[in-house]
Amino acid sequence: MRQQKGFLLFVLVLELAVLCESRLVTVPDGPLVRVEGQSVSIRCNVSDYQGPRDQDFEWSLITGDGGQDIQLVSTFDPMYTHTSVLDRVESGDISLKKLGEASVELTIRNVRASDSTTYRCSTPSTDSVISGNYYADVELRVIGDTLKVSPAIPSAAVLEGQSVQLHCNASRAYTAHTFLSITWSVRKGTGSPEDILTFGPDEAVRVGPAFTERYADGGLLLDLRGGGVYRMELKEALALDQGAYMCTAREWTRQPGGGKGWQKILEKSEDMGSVTVTPIGQSLAASLSPVSPRFTGDPTELLCNVTDIRNVPDGRLSVTWTYGERRPEGVVSGPMTVATVDELGVLLPGDSYRQRLETGAVTAGRSGPATFRLFVLRSRDQDMGRYSCKVAAWTRSLRGGWDKSPERQSLPVTVEWTAQTPLLNVVAHRVREAATGGSTFEMSCRVTGQNIQNPGYSVLIRFVERQGSNPRKVVSLSADSVLQLEEGMAASRTDSVALEKTGQLEYRFRLYGAQVSDRGFYYCDVTAWTRDQSEDWSRAVSAESNKIEITFTDAGPVFNVSIRSDRDSVSPGDTAQIECTMAILGATPNTGDVAYDVRWFQTPLLAMDNGGAVPLISMDRWGVVRRGSANESAEFSLERTDRHAFVLRLHRAHDRHMGEYHCTARLWYISASGLWREGRELTSAPVSLAVSLAFWDSVQIPVLCGLAAALAAGLLSVVVGLISAHWCLSRSPMHAPRNKLIDLEMD
Repeated sequence: MRQQKGFLLFVLVLELAVLCESRLVTVPDGPLVRVEGQSVSIRCNVSDYQGPRDQDFEWSLITGDGGQDIQLVSTFDPMYTHTSVLDRVESGDISLKKLGEASVELTIRNVRASDSTTYRCSTPSTDSVISGNYYADVELRVIGDTLKVSPAIPSAAVLEGQSVQLHCNASRAYTAHTFLSITWSVRKGTGSPEDILTFGPDEAVRVGPAFTERYADGGLLLDLRGGGVYRMELKEALALDQGAYMCTAREWTRQPGGGKGWQKILEKSEDMGSVTVTPIGQSLAASLSPVSPRFTGDPTELLCNVTDIRNVPDGRLSVTWTYGERRPEGVVSGPMTVATVDELGVLLPGDSYRQRLETGAVTAGRSGPATFRLFVLRSRDQDMGRYSCKVAAWTRSLRGGWDKSPERQSLPVTVEWTAQTPLLNVVAHRVREAATGGSTFEMSCRVTGQNIQNPGYSVLIRFVERQGSNPRKVVSLSADSVLQLEEGMAASRTDSVALEKTGQLEYRFRLYGAQVSDRGFYYCDVTAWTRDQSEDWSRAVSAESNKIEITFTDAGPVFNVSIRSDRDSVSPGDTAQIECTMAILGATPNTGDVAYDVRWFQTPLLAMDNGGAVPLISMDRWGVVRRGSANESAEFSLERTDRHAFVLRLHRAHDRHMGEYHCTARLWYISASGLWREGRELTSAPVSLAVSLAFWDSVQIPVLCGLAAALAAGLLSVVVGLISAHWCLSRSPMHAPRNKLIDLEMD
């Protein structure tokens, strides 16, 4: 009984093993869709079988109409093929290929419409127990070639910045399980076509690598109008969009096995034609027309005319003017930029013309839709040369900026005129002689000019004491008739000079109350100015007149000056006195008829070798005292002790006061006409002053200060000690003082 149960258990296990290894024959999921004339390959596999590893296969057609199945090919029976398909098998149109021990592939090289049916792959049994499936079926559908593609380009020649539309019409007879895709591509030159955009087969859009950014920026659009009409648009065409375009339609079916992949079953491509993109700047043309001046100083006008701007979007243009200098040998130097008007209408000056453009001497701008104007208010000789203008068109870029087209340059034009050098001549005449001191000197300057347009003249009176010396400015009259006293004339003599215009080209200078210091040579320095349209004066040419001399004999008093010091050496902190005395030689003038301008100088000991005299203090003939920069702390004072003596006092002497001292005196006297006249200036001999620094004098102050500090510190220590002792005794109970009156009462 136990043996019977064991045998039954063994049989059960064997049956389970057989069930787990049931034969399995597989083919691709159908239907398989192919276009008539294409090839198809169908694979068949067997697994989980028993017997030999190398398996055999048979393929047959299932007619499905109740008729007899048609045997195609077999791997083990050469007589298996039905006579109706024998010729196709023998010609190789239908073939069977062993891919492995358990795999074969049926291939039909040129499918026909009649091949649309179910195909069965079967395997003869080699198993000990019949289980599983021994065949598998797959449907093949053969469809006709109904796909038609008709591409078109509405406008094959466009201007840069315009849109390019590419129409691709694709039609086909509908077949289940098939899908369509449309691809636009372009060929540039002799290279391979480059895909631009693909739509389908799964209604997705795929963009070529070179057009990804453009598609993201909206420069590449897809328009699905339905009915088999597909349109792609290239917005704002670029020059690089030029090329030969084509449209490709493809028919697809799903990959066998239910996968997500696609299998192409049909493809048709048609050329759409070539697209020509004309750059905007290429259609432009520029010409320059000048209006040259007749003379230097006249205005110059240059008009840059642009043609064929109708194709420029918004008429947005930029222009640049260039200038090449003409040299005497006839060579024209390299062009330099005068100015640029950019696409926004902003004026950008060239480096060499920046100042003239900023001051308005040169202007540039747009005077019309197709005209730009460069205007030179006042032409200079160096403005003669060759001019040209360069024009560029601007279009919106895909990112919202502006793209510049290639520039179109005009032919150069020459601007020149006969240069006439401005000439100026000035002649001075003596009108009144200054024969004596205090008299009036008068001279006139007559001006003649040539080749100067609308001139104005400024006149400067200059004075030189002797021939070859440096000139000094006296008074000037500007081109706008503004009189100004120059730095060469003392402010106290403002009323002594006059300069006025007495005729159209004549100017008169007067000097009242001539003095000894006024003797010398006077002349006119004249500058011719021209005024441009900005109302600013521009210098043209300058010239100097001949010199007119003022000379007269000084008949004033003769005097000398002497100096003496009350001591040669002083101690630090002492006061020293130095007296400067004037003596009149000959007849003594009346009291009050003479006066002096006295100045004192010091040559410090350290600067004696360099002769560097420092002004200390002065007193003019009116008694006004002025301190020099070296006497700001009032270390020196000056006093007039009588009519001819002046005393310099040095207070709180120290080592900086050592050195030499001298004085200068200028004589003023009343002439016979009753006016003050200036006489000669004399300088005294120097006197030396030393400051003695004895040893005790140098150390007594530090020693005394030290002793005083030590004494103060000792006294402070004694006081602090007494205060501390008193405080300690008052705090101690053992040393409290007793009251003697209380002690007596107790006694």
